[in-house]
Amino acid sequence: MRLNNYIDHTLLKPVASTTDIVQLCEEAKIHNFYAVCVNGCHLPLVKKQLVGTQVKIAAVIGFPLGATSTKAKICEAKICIAHGADEIDMVINLGWLKSGKFNLVLDELKAIKTVVGNQVLKVIIETCYLTQEEKIKACGLVTQAKADFIKTSTGFGSGGATVEDIELMRQTVGNNVRIKASGGIKDAKTALRYIDLGVDRIGTSSGVAIVLSELNL
Repeated sequence: MRLNNYIDHTLLKPVASTTDIVQLCEEAKIHNFYAVCVNGCHLPLVKKQLVGTQVKIAAVIGFPLGATSTKAKICEAKICIAHGADEIDMVINLGWLKSGKFNLVLDELKAIKTVVGNQVLKVIIETCYLTQEEKIKACGLVTQAKADFIKTSTGFGSGGATVEDIELMRQTVGNNVRIKASGGIKDAKTALRYIDLGVDRIGTSSGVAIVLSELNL
């Protein structure tokens, strides 16, 4: 197993500079990461830096709170795809979910998937803020919307991926939706544990450290 094939090399800090984004792309090329994941404003630069490579481009929308309007998320998704995004990582509307407004959550997810089309849609449910029942419900809604991935965390919440959450998500979505673990993953041992549990992608800002630590296992 090569961990680089699972990694979305991520830089979502609001203060990320042009130099930082170029470095992110260079690291992705050197280590042949699956994708880079950035804020939408950086997409033209990222597309230019990665031209001619196999590295995919992912962009976040409704990030990191998930509380923007559905129309705003749709607009973001359209712009990101037009600017070269192969994948969209969106944050679910947590307030709607916790209020029991499941139809609104589902309608939003379906609307974003329609816009994304054949490109990959990953839905961030921010597990640290959810009860067990809400996590299960979120998994069901993501499955109903036919999203491609369900993702644990933004990395901006009070907690990241956990073994317990990954196990619950795998049990709930089965083989219908792939899983992306993100938030707090900084070494190869942790990444491998999640992959063994059925994770298909690892979101991390520590991609280089992870692949280097894999050599020492």
